[in-house]
Amino acid sequence: MKRYLLLLLLFPCFVFSQKSILKEKVEIKKFQKNLNAEYLNPKETPLRGDNFKNFKAHPFFPVDLKYRVEAKLVRTANAEPFEIPTSSGKTKQYKEYGKASFTLEGQEYTITLYQSLDLLKQEKYKDYLFLPFRDLTNGKETYGGGKYMDLKIPKGNTLILDFNQSYQPYCAYNAYDYNCPVVPEENKIPVEIRAGVMYNDIYHH
Repeated sequence: MKRYLLLLLLFPCFVFSQKSILKEKVEIKKFQKNLNAEYLNPKETPLRGDNFKNFKAHPFFPVDLKYRVEAKLVRTANAEPFEIPTSSGKTKQYKEYGKASFTLEGQEYTITLYQSLDLLKQEKYKDYLFLPFRDLTNGKETYGGGKYMDLKIPKGNTLILDFNQSYQPYCAYNAYDYNCPVVPEENKIPVEIRAGVMYNDIYHH
């Protein structure tokens, strides 16, 4: 009887957990669908010529929720604007928003979040955070220059980093029309993050 009662008590928790997992996977699939739609749209895509004609869909790593982590956010006080070098040799202005610390596969990492000064001038991007990062998949399954993630400013002191929703910069597909921020040294994560968009290096040949 006690075992039966315990199962009854645990069942609602199990159902809630399953619903939460389903919601997270739906969000990731939505990200993938929207990214593919963007690259298939001639008004939005960075692809040109045959690269656009031949594009069908991005390759993605299998969805893995271990790469969806909660991070502790420490905001940076009185951050000064600075220049981030780009792939073209030019620079873009950013400011540091804060540090995010998280645990992945038993190891703790800290990365820096930024805000683009150009985007801050636009109302719809005032809560936008930019996370450029590198990991040990770069140059193999992902672009050698690293990957990006888009985030929004959280209300509290934690935020979700879902690496399943990370993507390659535009210059990975079109280095002629785009110049992309280079990943700062502090955001090089010494582990394979097998999540998000994969990369077939067919665009610079």
